[in-house]
Amino acid sequence: MDKAAAKNSRGGKLFAPIRPYDQQMLDVGDGHQVYLEQCGNPDGIPVVVFHGGPGGGCSPTMRQFFNPEDYRIILFDQRGCGRSKPHARIKDNTTWHLIKDIELIREALHIDRWIVFGGSWGATLALIYAQSHPRRVAYLALRGIFLATEDELAWFYGGGAGKFFPELWERFTRIIPTEEHDDLIKAYHKRLFSRDKAEQSLYAKAWTGWENALASIDNPGHHIESPAAYALAFARLENHYFSHGAFLDEKTQILANMPSIAHIPATIVQGRHDMICPPTSAYALHKRWPSSELKMIHKAGHALSEDGIAAELLRLMDKLKRQRDTLGL
Repeated sequence: MDKAAAKNSRGGKLFAPIRPYDQQMLDVGDGHQVYLEQCGNPDGIPVVVFHGGPGGGCSPTMRQFFNPEDYRIILFDQRGCGRSKPHARIKDNTTWHLIKDIELIREALHIDRWIVFGGSWGATLALIYAQSHPRRVAYLALRGIFLATEDELAWFYGGGAGKFFPELWERFTRIIPTEEHDDLIKAYHKRLFSRDKAEQSLYAKAWTGWENALASIDNPGHHIESPAAYALAFARLENHYFSHGAFLDEKTQILANMPSIAHIPATIVQGRHDMICPPTSAYALHKRWPSSELKMIHKAGHALSEDGIAAELLRLMDKLKRQRDTLGL
């Protein structure tokens, strides 16, 4: 990674910390303001990063997958999370609001086409955005595929993943009355959106802790708690989206609309042992996408920080910088 490279805490080489040259709050309407930042080279290859969740927010580490000499790196916090305002707000906060926001960002930055980089929910959003605006996407760099289907939600909130982490599953479910265990998303929704702030916080930390604990293959089964403000936005927004099936219907389901982006090149990086977004979704997506390549990473879970996943994404972005002319960027 030449002189700009630095080791992260798990040994993978990332580019040294990059400071934004532009930070702003973009008014996207409906009472929402979205935090937006740009890093790297203003004349470089434009790449936009979609964070996970919904509700996760972007982080400085996400900047470090791109050589700042070659890339114009655009990050933003989706509605209601991170530094966007109002915090944890679900009103006027749907998948289709986010798609509109992304186009507002592209237009505000005077970008014609860009590379879209996203993982987990960020990959979901990237796919829906590309299907909605295929002319604006030059390449899709995706990690930890989530297609927002009932089967995927049933796996994670219906006991599938819990079979591998029974002690953590018990911790996640025991604060819900047994008679409500048949629909834990609904049961948590009732408590995450109660009028009791202490109750909201308790269930937000439990919801977020369950997902955090399963993100990395290296976690031996420890509950991982998040700060209260982060947990509240993450849990409320994620539950809100999942309660509504990510606001997708039969006409907008991702796999059904793959023909619209069949021509867009893509790389899918998937952890073989991803407990949050099992590899079957990545494989199904790849099978319907002739211009995609699938990189299945052995001994890797879900997290962006997994050594093999981080290394593959760094290789990919290094390759794409040499294909700027081919990509028309």
